[in-house]
Amino acid sequence: MPDKKEILSAAGGYLKQHPDEIVRALRNAAGLRIGVPLEALRWLASRAKGKRAPKDIEIEAVPPGVRASATVNAMGTPVRAAATIFVERVSLNAEELRFEIRVRDLSLKVLDETNDGPLAGLLKSGALDLSKPGDLVGFMPKRPAVLVEAQGDRLVIDLKKLPKLQNGKTERLLALITPIVTVLGISTDPGHLDVSLAAFPEGVAEAINAVRRAL
Repeated sequence: MPDKKEILSAAGGYLKQHPDEIVRALRNAAGLRIGVPLEALRWLASRAKGKRAPKDIEIEAVPPGVRASATVNAMGTPVRAAATIFVERVSLNAEELRFEIRVRDLSLKVLDETNDGPLAGLLKSGALDLSKPGDLVGFMPKRPAVLVEAQGDRLVIDLKKLPKLQNGKTERLLALITPIVTVLGISTDPGHLDVSLAAFPEGVAEAINAVRRAL
């Protein structure tokens, strides 16, 4: 990941070239929306480092979803993977950080035709049903703890299952923040990833009680 100085420098340069983003941000703030330029996501993705990091990442909007592709190493097989992702529902509170997504148009192309590994063989033969990525994940011997449901083209991710987030401090922070503001939905337009927010989702009284409990 780039350091803060590099991020701030890149953001400043982007805003100089796209001053209209400032007006858009102000308009979004009034409507409880945060818009992240897809160009910013591409910039961050291009700086992913490490032997296991995806390479040649491409991101494009397919409103209301996003299509991403990358070169990855899967079970010793170099693969060009691509999929369109739609976020159907978001539920953020002290108990869960849940994202329900649909994965469509999944494609996995083996880049090394000489590779004779088991995954390469399955992909080349067409034996895998890529239209149901959730079912494929279900056959994994060990899947990530954050993946709580997987069926058909539907995946459910709960970030609260991450060990680093399973502590009293995080739970108190979520119990304080989510009654005041939470994420309502995630979608795209041709140039942005938009995060819609909801203020006082459980009512003003509950938000006040949450602050009282925290204090």
